[in-house]
Amino acid sequence: RQCLNPDCRREHFPRTDPAVIMLVHRVRDGKDSILLAHKANFPAGIYSILAGFVDQGESLEETVVREVYEEARIRVTDVKYQSSQPWPFPASLMMGFTARAITDEITVDLDELEDGFWFTREELREFGAGDRRLARTDSIARILIDDWINETLEV
Repeated sequence: RQCLNPDCRREHFPRTDPAVIMLVHRVRDGKDSILLAHKANFPAGIYSILAGFVDQGESLEETVVREVYEEARIRVTDVKYQSSQPWPFPASLMMGFTARAITDEITVDLDELEDGFWFTREELREFGAGDRRLARTDSIARILIDDWINETLEV
């Protein structure tokens, strides 16, 4: 952007903060499932995938691994980029990934999350019929979740 003051005309480069959001999946006993969590600041019953900001000197893939471990104590591998979405918080770019869990037991960081669970496709298809709902349909979180439910997401 360029300053509109004719005496200045200085160029400015607005800051963009990178953030990642990740669909963590696993296969146990022949069933696929994904990790969803509820944050305290979410409306009641809303569950979504995990997300976090990229630290200085950290790759996007390293951020996925770190954030999943920090928030849920789950170890992941096979981190793959899927898509991105502008995210106004306040000037961020949200980059979506998938990652395969190599551990199972969820221990949520209570400073970040209220709870977290593994859900199968069948369970997620029932969301909205009870107390639990998914993220908004126009969010990258929901797009990743819906693509996984519909088995169109390559994981």
